[in-house]
Amino acid sequence: MKDKVIIVTGASDGIGRATAERLASEGAHVVMVARGREKLETVAAQLSASGAAVETAVVDVSDAKALDSLIVDVANRRDRLDGLVNNAAHVSMGMIADTSEEEWRATFAAGADAVFVATRAALRIMMPQGSGSIVNISSTNGRRAMPAMGAYSASKAALIHFSRVAAMEAAPMGVRVNALAPGMVLTPGNAAFYESMPDALAAVNGTIPARRGAKPEEIASAIRFLLSDDATYVNGICLDVDGGKAAQLYMPG
Repeated sequence: MKDKVIIVTGASDGIGRATAERLASEGAHVVMVARGREKLETVAAQLSASGAAVETAVVDVSDAKALDSLIVDVANRRDRLDGLVNNAAHVSMGMIADTSEEEWRATFAAGADAVFVATRAALRIMMPQGSGSIVNISSTNGRRAMPAMGAYSASKAALIHFSRVAAMEAAPMGVRVNALAPGMVLTPGNAAFYESMPDALAAVNGTIPARRGAKPEEIASAIRFLLSDDATYVNGICLDVDGGKAAQLYMPG
């Protein structure tokens, strides 16, 4: 990771924050992107205080022009772009019959359209330089269906196949594109929710073969692998990091 220039979206919390911290701790120059300034700059200041090389960009990924400009600007200033982690998303819940067109579009704007815009911008930089790795964060919901997650699941499923196509197009130029599908992750928000509902957490854990949710740091480790030179022949996959959930044939009683 040392001296690699890597952009991480949704970097102020959860998986994005853990990923930025992991990459920065190994010497990468990390551009942390989020739409909320206060939390983003607080996290970046903590990392900078420990000697990490980080910078921040306050951008709403659903703003295509701003997102494209950010990626181009980073590459111009740093004279390269080695990695991109498309992590930001809009989590939508609701039965399909109750989902508005506005909510559907908002989910796709952040979870699929933004991935297209960012990946396109990154490929235009990485392919001429002959190297680079893109990791698009999908979800177990993009692999398996559950009620009330129609928009979110559809956006995450689209992201998986988009990543495959991008990988095929970029591979001859030495660029890799992979997806990663986390299962239930105990981000600060999820952890706080389940602290007040221990029975609900126990019920959810009971549906996971590993019998627990992931720590954000565990997802970050998998992202780090896909970005790194340890994965130079890994391309066009969707890596399930879900405690065995995607492989499960039935739910234990």
